Amino acid sequence: MFELKIITRFAAAHQLTMVGEKCENLHGHNWKIEVCIKGKELDQGGVLVDFGIIKQHVKEIIDAIDHQFLNELPFFKNRPASSENIAYYIATEANQRLALAAPGVIVSRVSAWESEDSCATYFLRA
Repeated sequence: MFELKIITRFAAAHQLTMVGEKCENLHGHNWKIEVCIKGKELDQGGVLVDFGIIKQHVKEIIDAIDHQFLNELPFFKNRPASSENIAYYIATEANQRLALAAPGVIVSRVSAWESEDSCATYFLRA
């Protein structure tokens, strides 16, 4: 099994409820996002999938949430815009897109870092 990882960043605001006073206020983060994909077979060029393909699909997802108030986006209308749900959103969206672009490759996990020392990771089941 092979795993590849790309890292990207975005900035956005969110507001959480029921987690503590500071986080209940409207605030923003500069998120660092790690997207890992995995697969068993390398192509004839000796790669799992070109990094450019992964980056392009993840960029499309990130562009839609960059510099937004996350709570107002459709995905977060019925769920908190927490780091956990951001990781889940990016993981599931990326997995759907990559399934079409790179058969045999799946997203294994996504980590959403809201600060240098705090992140949430979502693991997809294979």
